[in-house]
Amino acid sequence: MIPMKQYRFALIGCGRISKNHIAAAAANRDIMELAAVCDLKPERAEKKAEDCLQATGKKPAVYTDYHKMLKEIPADCVAIATESGYHARIALDCIRSGKHTLVEKPMALSTADAEQMIREAKEHGVTLGVCHQNRFNDPIQQLHKALEDGRFGRLVSGSARILWNRSMPYYQQAPWRGTWAQDGGTLMNQCIHGIDLLQWCLGGEPDTIMAMTGNYLRDIEAEDFGAVLVRFKNGAIGMIEGTACIYPKNLEETLSISGETGTAVIGGLAVNRVETWNFAAPAPQDAAVKKLSGTDPKDVYGSGHNALYRNFITAIDTHTEPLVSGTEGIKGMKIILAAYKSQKTGLPVKFDDLEFSTLDMTHADVKVKSIS
Repeated sequence: MIPMKQYRFALIGCGRISKNHIAAAAANRDIMELAAVCDLKPERAEKKAEDCLQATGKKPAVYTDYHKMLKEIPADCVAIATESGYHARIALDCIRSGKHTLVEKPMALSTADAEQMIREAKEHGVTLGVCHQNRFNDPIQQLHKALEDGRFGRLVSGSARILWNRSMPYYQQAPWRGTWAQDGGTLMNQCIHGIDLLQWCLGGEPDTIMAMTGNYLRDIEAEDFGAVLVRFKNGAIGMIEGTACIYPKNLEETLSISGETGTAVIGGLAVNRVETWNFAAPAPQDAAVKKLSGTDPKDVYGSGHNALYRNFITAIDTHTEPLVSGTEGIKGMKIILAAYKSQKTGLPVKFDDLEFSTLDMTHADVKVKSIS
């Protein structure tokens, strides 16, 4: 087998989540090198460059202008970890520069922008991936294998419960958080990973979405609590409960899947612990799966970025689709936008027909436009 080449990456955005990208570069140093980091704040970029040096033995170049970086650094791939509202614009610039592009969640804040990213990645012959790293958690991988093997029988329902705390200092630390222009509310920021897992496990084909959301305790534009119902085309119903108002700290992130012949619950702080694993027909791997109930990760991000990066690079190298491609990454985002539209209109929303943006939550006359 021909060894995989080492791919050169550039990282745009050196904020809260960037530490996981540095860790992924260290874990995958056999197939990747972080060649450059970029942030509008030079001190943040320099700090991440030093962190990378400590982790990998190589210090990436430091930039404050990603356009300049794209011209000067011969990178194969770019990872985008900026504020959510900038994801689409930066991703399209990277795609048009011929770079394979990995985008933090959510991939965009409008259906039009996300669809354009998918379309242009295909036109330019580059790979587009989205950071839904929890798909790579060992318990989630085992759950999805059980689904693929038909062990649940007919799927009936599933739920995603994201019961977290985000206090006002969290929002004040970065004023873009909780805004319709740059973020959305707790569904889009905190709950999107759980929503992605729910739709992935219940068939991946949402049909109708209904929601009630509200702003209760946090002084932000968007919601700090949301409840969503999703009917899938296979008949299964998904239920989402997401909040930033749990006192006094993060409580749980739990995914439950129920079918005719099986029930599984993956919980813990970040869907990392098997809590229930019951099937009508036992399988040899069940004993090992039930032991996946260890300690929680240090934070809610977990360590899935390491495996996500390797999967993304392998997909590029083998000319295949990554597990979380653009066409996969849009689904959770689109469910949330449908929930916002349902809250705004008081009506159920058809997934396939949706054209919506977070900006539509503030101005009824705002039309969704593609980025040209």
